[in-house]
Amino acid sequence: MSSASEMQKTRVIQELRAFIKKLLQEPGILENSLSIAKRHSDGSNDAKAWATIANEISDTTSVHIPEDPAEHSEADRLFLEVLREVVGEEKALY
Repeated sequence: MSSASEMQKTRVIQELRAFIKKLLQEPGILENSLSIAKRHSDGSNDAKAWATIANEISDTTSVHIPEDPAEHSEADRLFLEVLREVVGEEKALY
């Protein structure tokens, strides 16, 4: 494995660790984020809906997700992806 690849993995792991730490310190972020995602999405991959979700999460929690998806970090993308899966699975149950 190349040094650049190792550095990238280390950076992603550190970013995810910091994000998980924030979620553990402020557990309300998860509940609020899930509520926002449920209001604006059916679990599909509608880019406009997910931009709205990311913006509202940024506006109402201490989690900052850039408005432009091209600027999303690995942690941002993973968090939004998992939210999308959870909302989609919930909607499929009903």
